[in-house]
Amino acid sequence: MNSIRAVLFDLDGTLLDTVPDLVYALNQIRIAESLPEIAVSEIRPIANLGSKAMVKTAFGMEETDPRFPAMRENFLNLYEKHLADSTQFFPNVETVLTHLESSHIPWGIVTNKLTRHALPLLKALQLDHRPACVICGDTLTTFKPDPGPIRYACELLNQSPADCIYVGDAATDVIASRGAGMKSIVALYGYIHAGEDPYSWKADAYIQDPLELIAWMAKAL
Repeated sequence: MNSIRAVLFDLDGTLLDTVPDLVYALNQIRIAESLPEIAVSEIRPIANLGSKAMVKTAFGMEETDPRFPAMRENFLNLYEKHLADSTQFFPNVETVLTHLESSHIPWGIVTNKLTRHALPLLKALQLDHRPACVICGDTLTTFKPDPGPIRYACELLNQSPADCIYVGDAATDVIASRGAGMKSIVALYGYIHAGEDPYSWKADAYIQDPLELIAWMAKAL
């Protein structure tokens, strides 16, 4: 396992199942707008596309709609108040993180989630002291699929991208890691739309369960 010097993870849909709290925030707006609540199942497949996609889906509203910016900001503000009501680790993620730590392999987070949401969420889950680095969507001037944030994470860890791996659940994760010169692993258990073919992303590996990451790393010796 010594050939892998560090592991970087996406946050939503890879480490944490955040959709219940995202949907709660969306539904608070829908209730205020006299609309029926939207089901978690409608948002889960597109959650990795970000807040704009969720607002579009929840309200049938395009970004060109003059109401869109205010609606999105309202959503983000409401979500900020309910970051960790129902959010939890995906099954076996904690086991994987503990394994990396006991093996003295640093791990970090590179997410497009805004700092105002990501850091308080990690703190609420008592996870803030564990990652070796946390790069958010607004840490730099670029975000995934640009490889810049992943490269920056490697710099903070004093590691070459070639000696690290990135685990995520979106095509943008594969594009970003490939652009950074890093191997990519797709979390098939994450927020992937049924109409998408993740194998067309041509990642280096695919896992159905976080525990498979440990086995993959062992073979990477």
